[in-house]
Amino acid sequence: MTLSIAHDLPGRLRLRAAPPRAAGERAGLLALLRDLDGVRSLDVNPRTGSILIVHAPDEALRQNLLQKLREGFSAPPEPARDTPAPRLAPQPAHGGEAPPSLVGLLAPVVLRPVLPMGVRLAIAARSALPRIWRGAVSLCSGKLSVDVLDATALGICILRRDFRSLGAITLLLGLGEFLESWTRKRSEESLAATLAAQTVWAWVRRGHEEEQVDSRDVKQGDLVVLRQGAVVPVDGVVEEGEALVDQSAMTGEARGVPKRPGSAVFAGTVVEEGEVLVKAAGSADTTRWRRMLGLVEQAERSKAGVQSQAEKLAGNLVPFSLGLSGAVYAATRDPRRAASVLLVDYSCAIKLATPLAVLAAMRQMAAAGVVVKGGQPLEMMAKADVFVFDKTGTLTMAEPSVHDVIPFGGASREDVLRLAACLEEHFPHPVARAVVRQAREEGIEHQEEHARVEYVAAHGVASWLKGKRVLLGSRHFIHEDEGVPLGDAAETVARLAEEGHSLLYLAVGDELAGVISLDDPLRPEAGEAIQALRDSGVQRVIMLTGDLDGMAARISKQLGITEWIAQVLPDEKHRVIEGLMAEGHTVAMVGDGLNDAPALARASVGISMHQGADVTREVADVVLTTGDLTALARARSLARASLARIKTNYLLIVTVNSLLLAGGLFGRLTPQLSAVMHNGATLAAALNSLRPLALPR
Repeated sequence: MTLSIAHDLPGRLRLRAAPPRAAGERAGLLALLRDLDGVRSLDVNPRTGSILIVHAPDEALRQNLLQKLREGFSAPPEPARDTPAPRLAPQPAHGGEAPPSLVGLLAPVVLRPVLPMGVRLAIAARSALPRIWRGAVSLCSGKLSVDVLDATALGICILRRDFRSLGAITLLLGLGEFLESWTRKRSEESLAATLAAQTVWAWVRRGHEEEQVDSRDVKQGDLVVLRQGAVVPVDGVVEEGEALVDQSAMTGEARGVPKRPGSAVFAGTVVEEGEVLVKAAGSADTTRWRRMLGLVEQAERSKAGVQSQAEKLAGNLVPFSLGLSGAVYAATRDPRRAASVLLVDYSCAIKLATPLAVLAAMRQMAAAGVVVKGGQPLEMMAKADVFVFDKTGTLTMAEPSVHDVIPFGGASREDVLRLAACLEEHFPHPVARAVVRQAREEGIEHQEEHARVEYVAAHGVASWLKGKRVLLGSRHFIHEDEGVPLGDAAETVARLAEEGHSLLYLAVGDELAGVISLDDPLRPEAGEAIQALRDSGVQRVIMLTGDLDGMAARISKQLGITEWIAQVLPDEKHRVIEGLMAEGHTVAMVGDGLNDAPALARASVGISMHQGADVTREVADVVLTTGDLTALARARSLARASLARIKTNYLLIVTVNSLLLAGGLFGRLTPQLSAVMHNGATLAAALNSLRPLALPR
């Protein structure tokens, strides 16, 4: 087993086992780590090979920890290198041994008639003893889990020398574990394949120039330029600059982490402030796959409320089943009845069927063009009664076009467009792309003569050129905040605004150098999407825009939206969301720009357009991969159907298992039949959860 360091922070070390190997190696690793002084907790995900070690924040302890790992394994922990993307490993049914293979389960049954009695007894004992051991370990640790129920039932069979029942019960339990492992693996690999298809762009320095490339083309040793709002595409080390990096998605830290030359950065984290030049430690293929694994892990951690409630209730019923079995034996002195009761538990079916319903819905939604990052966002999608839309790039086309370039103050049209394109090319907002595209179409070339470009949230960009401050952005930024007079441009600006154009202002020094008017046509499906949301039960749809009231009213009327807020700033978007949630609403916020990120993070569920800024996609709970707004209503419908299936499963599981308990209580069920019917109900609930994946799409 090869170990690599996924991230290393004071007191926290995450290792990645590639590939995630068999239980023996994993058990050896865990035993080694648990014996070390200063190790406070271990969190293991065998399916993705992730091992999180929380230890005392002491450098000597850290070095000792790494040394022990080097001594204990053939390959020492090292920063992740370029390795083929691993497949998700099967999830052990009980956190220890890997689930049994189907051949291994059925072979003893097929060969049973020709096997000697002694061999049959040995096979039955070999299958039962690990389960009895797990139950004993669980009991000694103070946990009354389903393992205790199974172990007690098997122990009763052994004490009664009922080896036929012993073999049948172990077979049925093994089949249940196999089905659980198989269904989980198929659901998660399907989801993982969808998540892995996302594209992330990166700026790579080639010589003295920067080149935008697909992050998959980033190779070891490349110098990656990261500015505010950028998602780190590959693990690496800072060569130049300083930045504050948000690592919360990876480490859970609430505050940004300062990065300086020599600091390590990790793929999937987000630059909050500053600018750094990072030397890639490997290709993006491996880190890209690890990001996908992280999304799967996040999806598993982010449980829907109904899922968490069901699992909690199921766990609480285990002591009830154990106590009821004891009471049955005390009253009847019949160990068969007691064993029949023990083999019926609610937790197994609920803990399998509920997360499978969530995973199936996530896979179904991904196929419909909506990636949901967990059970909690899925539930919020189903329950959202207010949808708030940012206008630009969300309700309008993702790629606005330049309508006209009007120079002022002696500047030429070509000068205005050249300088604007030079400033905007570093940022992924749709308006920026429109300016850069127009300059390219007109054959206007530019050189990087300006200083470092600073992004001013919700306003625009600023830089310096030949000793003069250069500003590009909204009227609020240029005229009101920076005090640049409009002068003779006021009449032209008023006319363009009245015609419904979006305006981008360019100022050099303290003078207005030009205005770029843009057309941003509505998405053709926007009106249909709004109506579909209303038809699905959404009470209110609200549009937020930086436009003037007249323009906002005109667009809202075209879309059938009755509520809008014009001339809104990012902190106002955030406050709008907070106000709606304070009123008791479940709010979905849909946006695409860097300045939408705070509102997306605050909403009950944040939804990003696929072509939006990197940080927006990272912050969002849901990402539209196709850019089709009608997918929102489809996703909401699928999410609601998923919650309905969970409730149906719950009713099925409780009803069937309650009847089985009654049958065992009154001696109408043998242990074998009890196990068969219990596993049958579990399988039925699991298949109902996965039913959407079998339906034609």
